[in-house]
Amino acid sequence: MKTTQRASKRLLLAAAIALLGHGAVAGAQVLDEATLQDLGARVEALQPRMVEWRRDIHQHPELSGQEVRTAALVAAHLRSLGLEVSTGVGGHGVVGLLRGGRPGKVVALRADMDALPVAEITGLPFASRVTQLHMGVESPVMHACGHDGHTAMLMAVAEALAGMREQIPGSVKFIFQPSEEGTSVPPTPGMSWGAKAMVEEGALENPRPDVAFALHIIPNMPSGMIGYRSGPLFASGDTVRIRISGKQTHGAFPWNGVDPIVVSAQVVTALQTIVSRQLNISKEPAVLSIGQINGGNRENIVPESVEMVGTLRAFDEGMRADAKERITRTAESIAAASGATAEVSFGPSAYPVTDNPESLTEMMAPVLKKVSGGKAMQTSRLMASEDFSEFQKVVPGMYIILGAAPEGKTPATAAPNHNPAFDFDEGAMPAGAKALAAMTMEFLARP
Repeated sequence: MKTTQRASKRLLLAAAIALLGHGAVAGAQVLDEATLQDLGARVEALQPRMVEWRRDIHQHPELSGQEVRTAALVAAHLRSLGLEVSTGVGGHGVVGLLRGGRPGKVVALRADMDALPVAEITGLPFASRVTQLHMGVESPVMHACGHDGHTAMLMAVAEALAGMREQIPGSVKFIFQPSEEGTSVPPTPGMSWGAKAMVEEGALENPRPDVAFALHIIPNMPSGMIGYRSGPLFASGDTVRIRISGKQTHGAFPWNGVDPIVVSAQVVTALQTIVSRQLNISKEPAVLSIGQINGGNRENIVPESVEMVGTLRAFDEGMRADAKERITRTAESIAAASGATAEVSFGPSAYPVTDNPESLTEMMAPVLKKVSGGKAMQTSRLMASEDFSEFQKVVPGMYIILGAAPEGKTPATAAPNHNPAFDFDEGAMPAGAKALAAMTMEFLARP
């Protein structure tokens, strides 16, 4: 996209965000109590089905880009509710459109459906025993990040709101997204997945939402607690790839070659100073970690090259861009000083900052507190990344966190997301579903 096009999009998005609170007081709830109570009762009645859906999806997890069964389950449910359903959007994505009884704005709600290449050790009666191909290798598969719960909750929200169709002033778009965790096949140049692929294939068009909402389950928060904040919530996430090329030689005669292993060690050490000494982390924190180094195949051979892979996390897009430039300059300069070369690239994973607009957050905070019975609080930022940020690049969007420490565990002792022992309190799902439904109705109720 050209620079002028990017600037125009930023201006349009900023204008849309500025208009969110126009015509109503941002810090006051508009949704009437009777509707809120009706909504809550409908969601509570769906709790047994939410548990049933969640356990079925958990027992049959599917890796990123392979969500065939889950997508079919979701599409069948949405069709049974009388929604307009599109499938195969951005991979196995499903989009359902609920048109309300009166004209109005459009709200998009998103849930992710994919699982992870993790071997489950929870001991749950519905634990996964599934294996699938991940990067060409047969791997165990588990819902270790709560996407089974996200999908079950949004299915319940769809049913609850479909039952109130005539009361809805506008439309609701239910977006069930594949591949939030990335891709399970080797990426090719120009390949898109997840939210980015859904956006590219029109998930946010016909009709275009005025706003988008989503949530994430976190077992390391009290069960049923809703966490929210304006500004950056989740960090950007970029895969960092560095290839150091030297000159192969016998390990007994290193002066006859250029040792890329020694150069890579110097590069790893120097990269740590980018965050600790070069970025202004008094403004925003950042993380740069090298998690993989591959090079060499024998103790007495200096290899030709070494490949390094890591991750860059930031809460500010300017700082993110600056860090990329510094990573490239540092690696190339150190390599050149030793007679080697460094090729630096970023991606294919490249998630922007998940950033909640202040006006939208202020608008939704009162209804979140009300619908949760006061169990809503401003939360701290998380260094994890989320591709809901791709939707936020197109429409104003707000992302919230649902606490769900499992029974018998505290937030401090619960296994975190992406852990083989990960589990969450299913009793928290009504709180998450009510939050999404209430934010939807609150936004649609505003002038």
